[in-house]
Amino acid sequence: MSFHSTKIDAENVRHLPGGVRAVPVAPSTGKPLLPVLTILHQETSTPGRVGNALRALGHPLDIRRPRFGDPLPETLDGHAGAVIFGGPMSANDPDDYVRREIDWIAVPLREQRPFLGICLGAQMLARQLGARVAPHPEGRAQIGYYPIRPTAAGLKLCPHWPDHVYHWHREGFELPCGTELLAQGSDFPVEAFQLDHAFGFQFHPDVTYAMMHRWTTRGHARLDLPGARPRHHHFADRAVHDAAERAWLKEFIDGWLARQPFSAMSEAAE
Repeated sequence: MSFHSTKIDAENVRHLPGGVRAVPVAPSTGKPLLPVLTILHQETSTPGRVGNALRALGHPLDIRRPRFGDPLPETLDGHAGAVIFGGPMSANDPDDYVRREIDWIAVPLREQRPFLGICLGAQMLARQLGARVAPHPEGRAQIGYYPIRPTAAGLKLCPHWPDHVYHWHREGFELPCGTELLAQGSDFPVEAFQLDHAFGFQFHPDVTYAMMHRWTTRGHARLDLPGARPRHHHFADRAVHDAAERAWLKEFIDGWLARQPFSAMSEAAE
């Protein structure tokens, strides 16, 4: 089933006396929209374009960095969904916070809440589901824009996929058992997959122009890895491919947050 957009309009925003604009409210209940749990991995990391899309829909961001001691909630009852973003570490690292994040993904899976893993977050989801995460057998990396091919399932979910998306990784993962492949790649075959309300993207729809400058400057050594694109190609390719990726992300985020737990859908049908 395709995603359907959920819009926030003027009638769904509460206004306080004196012209102060309050947080948007859900049209069905009149209650403030729940925050989205946002898990980052570096002190300077931001949720980028994904965060912008969530805020545009009216959802506050509950930003946490478990690497620096922030706890993760025992339930997502107080959140609209959760996103685990990328980082320079590996889902195979022995650090305690990496293991805790992977284990914690069982919470949105169990509660059937919207979950999105981006790059490292997708690799963590794959690990939680029992799939192997490993470097490319020939040591190749994807750093820059690379083509993807949506599957029939991916097109059914979102009909307007971009043909190139931004990457920054040198590890990939197998398709976890019981999940559905949404998009394929070349050097790393699994680009996007889904399990019910959970999604994993190997690529970076979150990257902004400022983030691209920062990554290609601070991480310039990785541009020498086999398969990586030269720095100037990142910006030239962005001029060609970014509009399609941005439009696709909005379509995806709108529908992703609209997903309800199966139990809630069953009750609504009675």
